[in-house]
Formats: sequence, structure tokens, C-alpha cells
Amino acid sequence: MKTRKRVLVTGGAGFLGSHLCERLIGQGCDVLCVDNFFTGQRENVAHLIGNPYFELMRHDVTFPLYVEVDEIYNLACPASPIHYQFDPVQTTKTSVHGAINLLGLAKRTKARILQASTSEVYGDPTIHPQTEDYRGNVNPIGPRACYDEGKRCAETLFFDYHRQFALDIKVIRIFNTYGPRMHPDDGRVVSNFILQALRGQPISLYGDGLQTRSFCYVDDLIDGMLAFMATPPSEPGPLNLGNPHEITIRALAEKIIAMTGSASDLVFHPLPADDPRQRRPDITKAQALLDWAPTIDVEDGLGRTIEYFRARMG
Repeated sequence: MKTRKRVLVTGGAGFLGSHLCERLIGQGCDVLCVDNFFTGQRENVAHLIGNPYFELMRHDVTFPLYVEVDEIYNLACPASPIHYQFDPVQTTKTSVHGAINLLGLAKRTKARILQASTSEVYGDPTIHPQTEDYRGNVNPIGPRACYDEGKRCAETLFFDYHRQFALDIKVIRIFNTYGPRMHPDDGRVVSNFILQALRGQPISLYGDGLQTRSFCYVDDLIDGMLAFMATPPSEPGPLNLGNPHEITIRALAEKIIAMTGSASDLVFHPLPADDPRQRRPDITKAQALLDWAPTIDVEDGLGRTIEYFRARMG
């Protein structure tokens, strides 16, 4: 009889975590979803409750967790500026203490462990697009540092456990990702623009709106995450995962206005401190290693996301 793989997903009730839990159950895994519900939402995984191979646990990863697992996906950390700047000390603790606790669990159980790191480790980049060997341009004392430096320290811990204890690790750097189940109040650009457009409110742009981002639809991101987790132990990362198609924030706003049929106007505000002017992944490594690249174009992905928020608004 085949034994089901026991998989722990921290931050499992969040945007990315809930999609990951769903996919893992679809692959025949026994999933333990852990979340402290600071930004995660129970409704994201409500459809999984009752499945005999899904368990939901309220727990904060800054405290140790004693469970038996075969694989760990560490997605626990608020990921939008509004949320991670609300309690910056706790944000740093979540990244650093959380990494220490989960690496300790992986060491004891001999589990493979994946760290969901971020493109924010590159800061306001001086090279474009960003490759994995770029060391970044991060302000260590700015208002975003709790997240940026917390994630950088988590990467350090993962690679030190890998070198010191031969731990089987995977580190991915996630670029802007969007789709259904984004938190409506997270202040991220896609959810902000869609909600403002659907409500007929002015759409808020910061600076001149000509800063660029690249947006990856959630299904593509999860495909890449699962594919990398299945690679040999000799491939620890870090690995960029994101969409290399670049778009200005203003063009994104105009596209969402057109797709929603909104009459919203554009309004401009000062650019926040340390906000990067450009952000686009070089995914050459992921393409070569995983034969992976995003397949869902921005119109298709935005259409699905708009319908999600439209239905949520009732």
C-alpha cells in the first residue's frame, strides 16, 4: 500500500498557501496547513475542511512546532507592506525565528524544506532583470527592511543548515504574483486597482506610475514551486520564479479600468520610501532546470482575478 506523503504548509491559509494546499491534496498528499490568521483567511481553505487528508492548525511559527512530516513548505510571513509594516518587529521574528524553528523540525524529521523567499531580497535593483547571483541593493534601516532583511536572513539560515547539517533545502525567490484569494486589504497593486475600479473609486498611483513590475498568475507560480521541490538535493537554489513580461504600473491601471468597464480616474501620490523603480526576474535558471515558464498571459489572469473580486463583492 502506498503511503501518502505528509506535507506541512506554513502560511497555508494565505493567498499562495491555500492554492498550494489544494494542489498538494490533488497530488495525493496528506496536508497539514498551519497559519496564525494574521493575514491568512479561513475562507481560503474552507472548501478543504472535511477532506480526510487536510488538517488546519492555528499556530505561530515563531514558536516551535512538533509534528511528523516528510516535506515542509515555509510560506509563513505577511507579504504586503501594509501588513508587514504593521508590526515590523514581529515580521522580522516570523522570518528569522520561523526559519530557525522549521529548519530544526526539518533536521529532526529529515524532511525536505522549501523557503518561500522574495524578489524583495534584491531591494531597489541596480541591474535589470535580476539574476539569482545579484546580491541586491537593500536599505537595512528603512521601513521595508523588516521584510527584506528578514527574508535575506532566512535564506542565510537555510544555506547554513544546508552546509552544516547537509539539510535538503530549496529556496525560491517569488516575484509579484496575483490571482483569486488575494487579501482584499493588502494594499498590493493588482487587488488595489481591481477593487478601486469595481467600486468606481479613483485609482491610486504612486510617483509617475512609470515604475515597472512583472506579474505572475498564481497557477503558474505553484507549478514552478512544485516542480522545484521535486528536483534532486543537489539543486538547493536560490531560484527566481516569476513572469519576465514587464509592464508599467500606469499601463496596468489602464488595462484594469478597460477590463472592468470602470469610470475610475487615475490619481497620483508621492512614491513610498525604498519603492523599487524596476522589478523583473531573469528566469533562465528555472527554464533550464525545470523547463518552466509562465503560460497564463496578463489578460487571462486579470480576467479570472476580476471575476473573483466581483463575486466576493456580491
